[in-house]
Amino acid sequence: MAETRDKLVSAARRAFATQGYAAASMDEFTAAAGLTRGALYHNFGSKKGLLWAVVEQIDGEMAERLRAVREQAPDPWQGLIDEGAAYIEMACEPEIQRIMLLDGPAVLGDPSKWPGENSCLQVTMRTIQSLIEAGVVQPVDVEAAARLLNGAALSAALWVAAADDPPSLLPKAVEAFRLMAAGLLRKKR
Repeated sequence: MAETRDKLVSAARRAFATQGYAAASMDEFTAAAGLTRGALYHNFGSKKGLLWAVVEQIDGEMAERLRAVREQAPDPWQGLIDEGAAYIEMACEPEIQRIMLLDGPAVLGDPSKWPGENSCLQVTMRTIQSLIEAGVVQPVDVEAAARLLNGAALSAALWVAAADDPPSLLPKAVEAFRLMAAGLLRKKR
């Protein structure tokens, strides 16, 4: 059962990344996996259910990469900012661009409501809370600040992904994100 699911997710991921969700033929990618359309329906219920599985897989990989970025930073504040910038930069990666930022929202709805976003929000909230306690960030409602930071990174990534020339837009989006986030810093007297 797990092997069948893995084959379907892998075949669908390739098809969604190269052809897009709408153009990806269930018959083609199930045949490429050596399986039937019935296996897809049995395991995922629908093509949309399979897209959810692909999104969850990529989201997990993105979260791991972002964790590594955060942990490599010299301090928690820089880790928070670098993580947001890295998320925006991922919008230029073709697979993430197509599946996570273009087709995913069109088919699955608002990415800020996806299950993976809740765990990202929790990480951001813990980081902001610790930065407030350390006197790095101004006292602010932790959830509001986390939602706004994560929302800004998501919105910037969506903007970059949908651009005619994403790489040319990327530096502007990252710079604006960094400047906006800096507004949370405690002002030195």
